[in-house]
Amino acid sequence: MPDAEQRRVLRGMATALAVMILVLGLGIIVARPLIPPLPRLEDRLAFALRCELFTVVWLAAGIAAVARGRFFSAPDIQGSGFAAPGPRIAVAAAVLQNTLEQVVLAFAVHLALACLLRGREMALIPLLVTLFCAGRLAFWIGYRSGAGSRAFGFGLTFYPSVLALLLTFILLLTRT
Repeated sequence: MPDAEQRRVLRGMATALAVMILVLGLGIIVARPLIPPLPRLEDRLAFALRCELFTVVWLAAGIAAVARGRFFSAPDIQGSGFAAPGPRIAVAAAVLQNTLEQVVLAFAVHLALACLLRGREMALIPLLVTLFCAGRLAFWIGYRSGAGSRAFGFGLTFYPSVLALLLTFILLLTRT
């Protein structure tokens, strides 16, 4: 039987899954007509890379948070190579590490998917990036309050990347 925190994590992850399905389902209907045709691979990749700038902003924000925290903390200013980080830096570094992992996964999968999508199907890329950004914000805000509080943000970041990875494999097998 899961304990209370595990139940909170399950609720957060399930809610993230439901939000992802809702946003992608409705978003495709709304966003698809707004996307230019993008018939050439280089057009799709350029479009995806422009969208990915919003993903990379979260990595820059995480790096800045650690740097700012170190600057204002005498014990931490020397860096983690010289002493164990204090609690504030440890949290910022943990958020940064998770963000780095999520950015690498999302960035690679979004670009691979952009190579296989056709025309206005590219509406999926900005929707995935939007979910990523919302998920990172929720993860960052909830991190200090425990696993249950950060589960929604983690799920909203991770599940769309996994879905995009699965879709990429499906399209790779069926469209080439």
